[in-house]
Amino acid sequence: MNELELKYGCNPNQKPSRIFMKDGSDLPVTVLSGKPGYINFLDALNSWQLVRELKEATGLPAAASFKHVSPAGAAVGKPLSDVEKQIYFVDDEGELSPIACAYIRARGADRMSSYGDWAALSDTCDARCALYLKHEVSDGVIAPAYTDEALEILRSKKGGNYNVVQIDPSYEPATIETKDVFGVTFEQGHNFFKIDRELISNIVTENKDVPEDAQIDMIVSLITLKYTQSNSVCYVKDGQAIGVGAGQQSRVHCTRLAGNKADTWWLRQHPKVLGLKFVEGIRRANRDNAIDVYISEEHDDVLAEGEWQKWFAEKPEVLTMDEKRDWIAKLDGVTVGSDAFFPFGDNVERAHKSGVRYIAEPGGSIRDDNVIETADKYGIAMAFTGMRLFHH
Repeated sequence: MNELELKYGCNPNQKPSRIFMKDGSDLPVTVLSGKPGYINFLDALNSWQLVRELKEATGLPAAASFKHVSPAGAAVGKPLSDVEKQIYFVDDEGELSPIACAYIRARGADRMSSYGDWAALSDTCDARCALYLKHEVSDGVIAPAYTDEALEILRSKKGGNYNVVQIDPSYEPATIETKDVFGVTFEQGHNFFKIDRELISNIVTENKDVPEDAQIDMIVSLITLKYTQSNSVCYVKDGQAIGVGAGQQSRVHCTRLAGNKADTWWLRQHPKVLGLKFVEGIRRANRDNAIDVYISEEHDDVLAEGEWQKWFAEKPEVLTMDEKRDWIAKLDGVTVGSDAFFPFGDNVERAHKSGVRYIAEPGGSIRDDNVIETADKYGIAMAFTGMRLFHH
């Protein structure tokens, strides 16, 4: 099939809409269920590239959770701890496969942003991964293959309207890509740049110790950034993005946004949060919302009399500013990647507050000496990659 008609473009008034192959060849994707739209396919094709490259670079199954053409989260398939299973609402439905772990961790980076996401899987979607997807609010999934059982589970989601897309894993894009903006055609070479361990070998700080796990985290951060709307910064821990700051005009605002998301991810593991007793039957999305408000400065919105009863079986104690500050201070071993150079040391200062020990960024600022000096002040190991990763 050479083309696929879509319901409409980015918005309902943008018609007609389709995806097609200009060279007359067949599309590399097959719709197995549902009717994906224009933005769905933008998410699907960008997210597939991310997880494919992440699998190639690390050798581990990879997954991503996309919203509006940027990843809310990305991860490789490392096992989940008991605490992670709790904060990601993993039901007791059997042993978790590596690809299921990858997606659960990818979605767990920022569950508020992942509401209604597009999921991408580097490996065959199995029944265990499909079961987890079935319970989440999601628009669709792309993978190179699906087991029969997984496809049956996914086709039952949304009354049979859940979007399931299969992609040919051998497909390679043309070397030149084009797009039209306001009637003007832009042309550029496709970004085939390979991110691997060699890219992060130039350690410019006094601390040059970057262990294997941190190298993987650097690679996760950089490949995630390659498919994130710029400017962008990504915090990673244990093979999982824990905070993505996308599309900001200021680099330090990216660093703050992503750092705040990383702090929120960590605060979800605070004993007071783990001890929250929700009312029976509350949906996952409502639990996520209640937790997000509970750990914020607007906690009274869910703790006020007459309000807390809607969410909790028992009224929780406030998670105080001091308790939050003390808990965030325990976050450690985090990696930060940036899609362009840090222009000032303030980015490193902010990253340090969220437990960052490793940084990967292109370098090339006239103030690189200040950035390196700031990293040295905290014993941070920093690699200069020499390669910008802008994506628009």
